[in-house]
Amino acid sequence: MTITEALSSGRVLVAGAGVAGAGVARMLAPLGCTVTLADDNTDRGRELAAQTGAVAVTVSDAQDALGEVDLLITSPGWRPDSPLLLAAARRGVPVIGDIDAAWLADRAGLFGEPRTWLAVTGTNGKTTTTAMLAAVLDADGRAVTAVGNIGTPPGDALLADPRIDVLAAEVSSFQLHWTPHFAPDAGCVLNLADDHLDWHGSFANYAADKARVLTGTVPVLALDDAAVLDSVRDTGVLTGPHRAVTLGDPADDTTGASVVTGVRDGQIVELDAVTGTVTTLAPATGISPAGPAGVADATAAAALARAVDVSPDAVARALAGFTVAAHRGQVVATTDGVDWVDNSKATNPHAAEAALRGLSDVVWVAGGQLKGAAVDGLVAAVAPALKAAVLLGVDRQILADELASTAPDVPVTVVDSTDPEAAMAEVVAAARAAADPGDTVVLAPAAASLDMYPGMSRRGDLFAEYARESTLK
Repeated sequence: MTITEALSSGRVLVAGAGVAGAGVARMLAPLGCTVTLADDNTDRGRELAAQTGAVAVTVSDAQDALGEVDLLITSPGWRPDSPLLLAAARRGVPVIGDIDAAWLADRAGLFGEPRTWLAVTGTNGKTTTTAMLAAVLDADGRAVTAVGNIGTPPGDALLADPRIDVLAAEVSSFQLHWTPHFAPDAGCVLNLADDHLDWHGSFANYAADKARVLTGTVPVLALDDAAVLDSVRDTGVLTGPHRAVTLGDPADDTTGASVVTGVRDGQIVELDAVTGTVTTLAPATGISPAGPAGVADATAAAALARAVDVSPDAVARALAGFTVAAHRGQVVATTDGVDWVDNSKATNPHAAEAALRGLSDVVWVAGGQLKGAAVDGLVAAVAPALKAAVLLGVDRQILADELASTAPDVPVTVVDSTDPEAAMAEVVAAARAAADPGDTVVLAPAAASLDMYPGMSRRGDLFAEYARESTLK
C-alpha cells in the first residue's frame, strides 16, 4: 500500500494528540482511513478522538499494535529515537510528519486541485519572514494562510472554507526531519547555526534536514550565510536552476542563480541574470523590524513571493504596512531619545548577533540559559556596537567573563536577583542609567528564558513594561 493509499483508505497511526497531531487527525477525518491516536495524555487523546472519529490509545498499546498499521504520522516533537518510532521502522511501517502528510494529501488531490506551497526555514528569522511572505501574497490578492511552526496546522488549511490556495509554511528542523517527500513550489533556508544538536545528533544532520526545503521547483539560496552554502554543497541538494537572495548587490552573485533579489541604492531589487533586467520591489528602509535582520527577512520574503509571480507593487505595499510580531525586534518604547527594542525571541547567540547587526551605541540586555552555547564569537562580533551591557539570568557570569576578556572597555552591570520582576526592573534601571539620547537599549538575550520566566514572551513583556515607565537619568 502506498502512502497516498494509506491516507485515503488505510490504517493510520498518529503519534501525539497536541497541536500538530490534532491538525492531522482533523485532516484525516473526511478521507476514509482508519485513524488511531497514540498519546499518554489519555484525556487529550480521548477528547480529540471524540471530535474526529479516531480511536485513542496509549503509546505502549500503539507500539504493540504496529502490525496493524499501514502508516505512522508523527508529531514533530517526537525524537527519532522514540521507542514507538524505532519499532515502526523495524516493522517497515513508513513514518512521516504532519507537513509531509498534508503535502502528500494535497498533491494527490484529496482536497481538490493542489495548492501552492512556499517554505521558509532557518535557525533564526523564519517566523518573521513567513509572516511577511503571507502579507505580500495577501496584498497580491492570493488566498493565503501561514501554516506550520507559525501556528496553523497545514491539515486545517486544506480543510478551510473558503478555500486556501497558497500555504506559506514556516517549517522547523523537527518537522523537516519527517518530510522525505516534501518538495515545495519554492523554499529558502535563511541561515544556519548550531541548534537542536541533541535532537539531530550533529550539525551536519541538522543542516541536511533544513536543506529539504530546497528540493522543490524553485530553491532560493541565501548567499550571505556561509553555513547554508556549505550545506548545499555537502548535500548536493541543488540539482537544477535556482534563485538567490542577498543583502548585497544582486550582481555580485557567483552561484549562477537565474534571478537574484538583493539591495541596491537603498532599494530591494530583483536582477534577472539572463536578461539583465532590474526590477525595483520596495524600499529597504522603514522595514519592521528595523535593521539588517529585518531587511534580510523582507528580501527573502520578496524573493519567495516573486518565485510565484507576485507583483512588485504587492511587495512594496505589504512591506510598507508590515509590523513585526511581539518580541522579534519591536521598538516597544522611546523615552527621552532612547529607543527600547524587545528581541526576547533571540534565544541563541546567532539570533542575538543578528539582532544587533548594523546597530551602534547599544546598551545590550542579555542572559538566561545558554544551554552550553559558546558566546565568544557573539561577543567579538557585537562588541564594537556596544556602549554598555546589562546581564541577568543563570548564565550571566559566562557572558560577563567573555565581555571582560574580549571587550574590557565596555561597562557591564550584572544583576544577581533571581526574582523575575525585580530582576527586570533592575535591568531596565541599569540600562536607563547607561543610555544617552540617540542610544538604543536592545533586549537580545542570546539565551533561553526558563531559568527565570515561563517563556520568552513574559521576559519581553516585562522588559517593555518597565521600559515604557522609564525616564532618562
